[in-house]
Amino acid sequence: MDNIPKPILDALKGLVYVDDNQVTDLVCRKRYLNDEMEILTDLASLERALSSRIEFLHIVVEDAPQQEVVSWYRTRLLPKGN
Repeated sequence: MDNIPKPILDALKGLVYVDDNQVTDLVCRKRYLNDEMEILTDLASLERALSSRIEFLHIVVEDAPQQEVVSWYRTRLLPKGN
């Protein structure tokens, strides 16, 4: 699964951002179509893709959380040295 993000980031360069060094957060998940799952969105395109039972890639691009919030969270919840 770790081979998935790099070509996607490269393909989005110039379309979504100028350079992939602007990407600060990345979440990658793999789901199996045969597994039961709950979809909490009303995206018709995602519903069609799931209904087709054919493997697909779903990409969401959004603003990253404020870095100050992430830093505050890390310093208070993670043990020293992490």
